[in-house]
Amino acid sequence: MLVVRVGINGYGTIGKRVAHAVFLQDDMELIGVVKKTPDYAAFQAQRAGIGIYVIKDDDIKKFEEKGIEVKGTLNDLLSKVDVIVDATPGGTGAKYRDLYVSKGVKAIFQGGEKPNVAERSFSTLCNYEEALNKNSLRVVSCNTTGLLRLICTLHKTFGVESVRAVIVRRAADPKEIKRGPINAIVLNPPTIPSHHGEDVKEVLPWLDIITAAVVVPTTLMHVHNVMLKLSKTVTREDIISVLEESPRIILVSSEATGIRSTAEIIEAAREVRKRGDVPELVVFEDSITTRGNELMLFQAIHQESIVIPENIDAIRAVTGLAPTAEATISITDSSLGLKAPLW
Repeated sequence: MLVVRVGINGYGTIGKRVAHAVFLQDDMELIGVVKKTPDYAAFQAQRAGIGIYVIKDDDIKKFEEKGIEVKGTLNDLLSKVDVIVDATPGGTGAKYRDLYVSKGVKAIFQGGEKPNVAERSFSTLCNYEEALNKNSLRVVSCNTTGLLRLICTLHKTFGVESVRAVIVRRAADPKEIKRGPINAIVLNPPTIPSHHGEDVKEVLPWLDIITAAVVVPTTLMHVHNVMLKLSKTVTREDIISVLEESPRIILVSSEATGIRSTAEIIEAAREVRKRGDVPELVVFEDSITTRGNELMLFQAIHQESIVIPENIDAIRAVTGLAPTAEATISITDSSLGLKAPLW
């Protein structure tokens, strides 16, 4: 079996989860991660047996002074890998793009970068085959990933003509303190549309979509109110049937489980999932409403983990490890335990 050597630049919210996911793949080997600061995450990575690299030679001493062994610099890591997953803060990855190109390493960027950072913006359920053997891909953001999973799943069966969505965004990830206490609902941006619809069109350029967004004082998940116009008349039962069978989407029935909020979703996940992660798109089954060819529903996105399966698939796409979306989804979802019961 061909085993692809993977490096990760950045070991924060996304980087640490991608690292764990790579560990679980039989066709991938994690060579190391790049850390900027010798903090608790560096100690945890070292304890997990992950090779730690730094940005430049000058950083080595400050890590070693704290008892953290350093394998080398980013340049050293790039000389040992086939693919680099850039999980640096939004806007930082573009600064490394030319370096990755010069080293002949294929690169996976995150949705915090602008679309032109990579050859293609990527979502497995929508355009996996188009991404095969590219030199670089941009895994779209958590909100865009959630929208695309829903849209492409429904488009395959019913056809999607237009989408209107209101996005209720979490203010920060749970570990973030730099934004301070928040006591407001902030228009994000104050104009319509928000950037999320335009990001969807980076993958589905033909789609008529408009999104609006607000930020609320929570750290757990995003919530979308999505309204779609389909190409055919549908019933509520039609939609439920398709979503139940789709990969990476789970339905939650408030009537059956008592779950009516993002807090309860995360609390349920904490009992059965590593870190309480929910990489699936969660659709509130009770909210699914149809009228003719119109559909409305609420869905929830765990921003810390929803893009992890797509990052793994992106590695397979650029290296040709899996020839189809179905092939990589089968491997990735099985290894990550997706769609395993939360309750």
